[in-house]
Amino acid sequence: MKALFLIILTFFLIILQSTVFPYFSWFDQCFDLLIIDILFLSLIASRHSMILAVVVVGCAMDSISGVPFSYHVFSYLWIYVMVNIVRQLFFDQSVLFILIISFVSVIIQHVLLLFSIFINNGHDFSLEFDFSLLIKQTFWGFFFIPLSLWIINIFWLRWNFMAKLMHKQLTQKQKG
Repeated sequence: MKALFLIILTFFLIILQSTVFPYFSWFDQCFDLLIIDILFLSLIASRHSMILAVVVVGCAMDSISGVPFSYHVFSYLWIYVMVNIVRQLFFDQSVLFILIISFVSVIIQHVLLLFSIFINNGHDFSLEFDFSLLIKQTFWGFFFIPLSLWIINIFWLRWNFMAKLMHKQLTQKQKG
């Protein structure tokens, strides 16, 4: 049931980012919404098998976006690994932790983009990079990601409750 919830969440965020948000002027330059998916995945599951899920989500975004292939895969893997390391070494799921990883996750994607522009253009990379976009997306991510994670967690808890209830009803029908 976890996998089904994460698939639905991923498709929902992909549809929001690729078809709904571009039509609204407030969200036309929104940060990558799949960061929310990756952060939620890294907060609810710490197994190394989840890396495959992160790669699949990254491949999906790479295939529908216009950026070079493996950009999203690489950035999502960095975010996933960073969250798991910080969770294990320092602290686990406090408000401060969520705020910090929200901020740093958006920064990671922009650093990778800045690095790729630097590789392609050399010393003229600062002329190609939109620093105002970085500031806007970091600001939006700092506030919107923790709020989104809180809302998704509420849905996650309800989803688990409904799954347990359905499982209980099915076992009672099989016994009766």
